[in-house]
Amino acid sequence: MVRGTVIGSIWATKRLDALPSGALLEVELDGGARLIAFDTLGSGPGERVLIVQGSVAAAHLPDNPPIDALIIGSIDE
Repeated sequence: MVRGTVIGSIWATKRLDALPSGALLEVELDGGARLIAFDTLGSGPGERVLIVQGSVAAAHLPDNPPIDALIIGSIDE
């Protein structure tokens, strides 16, 4: 599990039917690296979040879609 800050949205004109409702967000991790994470919580820019990666991320969603990073929590300040 890693921590990061949402810095923006990624827009896609097409997506897999296996993905539930949610958004693709760009997240800057603590340490400066960036990644794209799927979000079902409704996180927004500037929000601190917790992210799981790999098979844990895909297994958390129905039908195991090809997700490599998933936002699973919002960090309270």
